[in-house]
Amino acid sequence: MDLKQLAYFVHVAELGSFSRAAIVLSIAQPALSRQVRLLEVELRQNLLRRTGRGVSPTEAGKRLMLRGRGILQQVDHARNDLEAARGAPVGHVVVGLPSPVGRRITPALVKAFRHRFPRATLGVVEGLTAHILDCIAVGRVDAGLVFDSVPASAVVETSPLVEEQLHFVAAAGANARRSPIAMAELAGVPVLLPSRPNALRMLIETRLAAVGVKLDVACEIDSVTSILELVAAGEGATVLVLNALPSGAGAHRFAARPIVRPRLDCILSLARPAQRPLTPLARAALDLLRELVPSDLYPRHKPRG
Repeated sequence: MDLKQLAYFVHVAELGSFSRAAIVLSIAQPALSRQVRLLEVELRQNLLRRTGRGVSPTEAGKRLMLRGRGILQQVDHARNDLEAARGAPVGHVVVGLPSPVGRRITPALVKAFRHRFPRATLGVVEGLTAHILDCIAVGRVDAGLVFDSVPASAVVETSPLVEEQLHFVAAAGANARRSPIAMAELAGVPVLLPSRPNALRMLIETRLAAVGVKLDVACEIDSVTSILELVAAGEGATVLVLNALPSGAGAHRFAARPIVRPRLDCILSLARPAQRPLTPLARAALDLLRELVPSDLYPRHKPRG
């Protein structure tokens, strides 16, 4: 498979148009179309649906686009690795961060990265832990942070970084309580949570089930931001780490109660591919995360045990 053809196909599939891709790639549109068609002939499958409005990937095209991004990224990493051997880390690295963590540390991460590695560029992907793990597995994300409450994986390895206590979060109001809440008191309380297999959702349900408590999940929403907006509007409560809540003026909208008896904790872990070597730049980015996360910006104690 020709790497140039693969790169052309990925650009066309992502942009949904040969003309737009031709502009981005600085190549004549007929030549671009010919190269993509040659790739289809080689693979003996149609990769794109062509219509008057543009193109969209077929099922085979979606599979190749997913794998192709990772392949092209690894080729770039190989070039950057060789270049880095001659001096400071260079190239491009993509870091994955859970949304509650990203909103807190992304500004500091970008600032520190640009200061330390002026010859390199950084990409940040924020999302749920399951999404970040999938991106690391296929090579779209080099390394990052995840809430480590999922089984060990053959393709992604994790190492504990910090431990946080989970809180029961409701809308602030005249009757809102802020004292600790026993785990047993959560039984039957309507809550808003991400859908399975979200790492925190799985952890919460597993730990509560162990003490005979079942949550009443009133609504599943795969967006922490949307969950918090609904909680603030009085549409339900949720269970989150304290650092997921907005700081500054927005903090007054929520009442957070630490969950106790027994204490409900989650572990934030570093994540990296288990079967691919990290580039010097990716290793440097992980070292930077080790520095930032336990700092004053994100103060928490080290995991127990």
